[in-house]
Amino acid sequence: MFSRIAHWNFGGAKSPPRISTLVLMAGTSVMAMNIFLPVLPLIGLDFGVSDARSQYVLTLFLAATAVAQLFIGSISDRYGRRPVLLAAFVIFLIGTLVCIFSTTFEWLLFGRLLQAATAAAMVLSRAIIRDLFERNKAASMIGYVTMAMAAIPMVAPSIGGVVGEFWGWRGTFVVLAIAAFGLLVLVWFDLGETHSPSDASIIQQMRNYGTLLREPMMWGYCVTASLASGAYFAFLGGAPFVGLKIIGMSASQLGFYFAFVAFGYMAGNFITGRFSERYGIELMMLYGGIIACIGVIVSLTLMSLFEPRAEYLFLPMAMVGFGNGMTLPNANAGAVSVRPQLAGSASGIGGFLQIGGGALLAVASGNLISVANQAMPLYIIMFLSSAGAALIALLMFQISKNKGKRAAPVVLD
Repeated sequence: MFSRIAHWNFGGAKSPPRISTLVLMAGTSVMAMNIFLPVLPLIGLDFGVSDARSQYVLTLFLAATAVAQLFIGSISDRYGRRPVLLAAFVIFLIGTLVCIFSTTFEWLLFGRLLQAATAAAMVLSRAIIRDLFERNKAASMIGYVTMAMAAIPMVAPSIGGVVGEFWGWRGTFVVLAIAAFGLLVLVWFDLGETHSPSDASIIQQMRNYGTLLREPMMWGYCVTASLASGAYFAFLGGAPFVGLKIIGMSASQLGFYFAFVAFGYMAGNFITGRFSERYGIELMMLYGGIIACIGVIVSLTLMSLFEPRAEYLFLPMAMVGFGNGMTLPNANAGAVSVRPQLAGSASGIGGFLQIGGGALLAVASGNLISVANQAMPLYIIMFLSSAGAALIALLMFQISKNKGKRAAPVVLD
């Protein structure tokens, strides 16, 4: 499919894209992940499935996105960025329409699988920036994209909550369909090819993964990122249940409070940009993990000692977002710096482990929490994940210190 598209002379953009186009691409990818979270329990009620099973709408999408990231980078290196993105947004639009018109829960899950094609927007927005700019300039440009990916989660659940209250859960997918069509048009007219297709086979390019997986530091950075993001994804999987069934929030209220976690992440990104070069990425990862642990403990204490309230659940979770805003960009920067010439492959491996691990923890939190246990398993999962990230970061800091090395300047991912 991609080889045919790559050789078609179908017009459209010939010049490199605006940075705003890349920002919107990345933002749409994140929106597909979380816009429906406030109405997730309504999906279960509509199809008559359990709360645990309704979590598959999120976790299956995360798992498919993780697997897709392993291949998208290599496919785009082979056939070019533009044809892969055009094909991805067509698939994403088809998947969204399947979700809107699904008559069974299985059809909805199939649509979510197709929607995972939007992972191309996340992966290739960074790759295109690397195509266009030198390393230092690319770091600045990637920062804009990262800030957009942090800002969209602040808005999307709020939109989803309001749309869900007026038009039901299918309305959130209508919003995604409009966004998908708009992005397809935007890519057509404003994203010319930025990478010359390669003659190397996909198998030859995938062999680079073996080289990276033999690097212990690569595993350290990737596992740290996976555990840190796992705490956040576990929260995504469990918070709708806690908010609606334990606290008694409405869908629109739930969407509003999700913004606090994203705001914390943006603040953590700001601290990363200001201080990572000075203190080193391992130390920043360690601080981020510790702050996330504190946030989980504060929320658990408040929810246990007092009557459950939205503020007790979400405001301390802003600290988890803040910690992740420090941990994730630094861990991702470390991963792509292990073998700089294989940065694209490293980004694919990191994305697979990060989102794949998050999907598993989201499944665990969704299956284990209940009204009876007051969501205690959610807090246990989040604390252990954040503590594990901090512990590995401490080990890597000691290794780096003993070798007399400090990390390279951070590249926000």
